[in-house]
Amino acid sequence: MSAIDKFDLTGRVAVVTGGSRGLGREMVLAFAEQGADVVIASRKFDNCVSVAREVEELGRAALPIAYHAGEWDDCTRLADAVYERFGRCDVLVNNAGMSPLYPSVDAITEALYDKVMGVNLKGPFRLSALVGTRMREAVAAGTQSSGSIIFVSSIASHRPSPQELVYGAAKAGVNNLTSGLARTFGPEVRVNCIVPGPFLTDISKAWDMEQFEAAAATGYALGRGGRPDEIIGAALYLASDASSYTTGSLLDIDGGPR
Repeated sequence: MSAIDKFDLTGRVAVVTGGSRGLGREMVLAFAEQGADVVIASRKFDNCVSVAREVEELGRAALPIAYHAGEWDDCTRLADAVYERFGRCDVLVNNAGMSPLYPSVDAITEALYDKVMGVNLKGPFRLSALVGTRMREAVAAGTQSSGSIIFVSSIASHRPSPQELVYGAAKAGVNNLTSGLARTFGPEVRVNCIVPGPFLTDISKAWDMEQFEAAAATGYALGRGGRPDEIIGAALYLASDASSYTTGSLLDIDGGPR
């Protein structure tokens, strides 16, 4: 197998939560370009449909599905829908997440705390438990060659700002799940985690860009925020056979904080 062939996803099925925009959309389209059929799961179904059309224009099958990452039963519904349509899942990307603003730490409500933990930690755990178990069984039975689960964490899991305390704690839990599930599902299924820094997705439209760019110029080795398409290399590596000896790893994609 050539170096390029190791990144080929032909014949595989990839599921991306939060796949209708931002980094999720970039991963969906990259997987499709490499030959995978893709499930796009997100709360806004119309957006999933729009990205599904882009996948189909690339010649691959797509399944758009409405999905709330914080709902336990939605994880079961999504897993069942994937296997009913495609009969397999080779790659699962837990990308859906949220980090709502709050005025002060003492103003964090129980509802906000539970919602952030649910979307960022509870849902990814449950979906990975369901899909990872089926992946492992399929690989053990020889009906598919490999399985890959990819979590998307955040540099807030390492260095949370005062505005990201609950989010950072949830993502630290995701880092822990990466290690634990790699041991749970290995050797059949690999489990890894992308840890992004500041990416200039649609969420950055709410930022004070002048302030951000000034801080990034001195705060990051690369001196800037990331372009959305700069997530693709890491995602393809972890999804494909190129990372066949990589599991339980956290891969920082953050521009090199100083």
